[in-house]
Amino acid sequence: MRHQHGYRKLGRTSAHRKALLRNLSIALVRHGKIETTLMKAKELQSYFERLLTRARGGDFNAHRAVFAALQDKESTQKLVAEIAPKYQGRNGGYTRIVRTQFRKGDAASMAFIELV
Repeated sequence: MRHQHGYRKLGRTSAHRKALLRNLSIALVRHGKIETTLMKAKELQSYFERLLTRARGGDFNAHRAVFAALQDKESTQKLVAEIAPKYQGRNGGYTRIVRTQFRKGDAASMAFIELV
């Protein structure tokens, strides 16, 4: 049984899953809103909100922690310098998931994930 299992495997190996979440996070920072499958969006929400909470510090250690997770200089700079200060007074709930449609090829549930 999967009661209280900590994360979704998304049918990938751990390295592939890590790369997927990293790439989705970079896309979310760049565009502010992306469309993906519902399960990927739910897993990304947990990953990205922890990352944004770290970025709220705004100091050198925040830059290091965010860059370690994203491995992208432009996205790290944008997240720490532009996006994180907007959420200083907010304790979580930085993203919103909105279900959209079912994908035509395999009927997977699709959803938008966006910054609030």
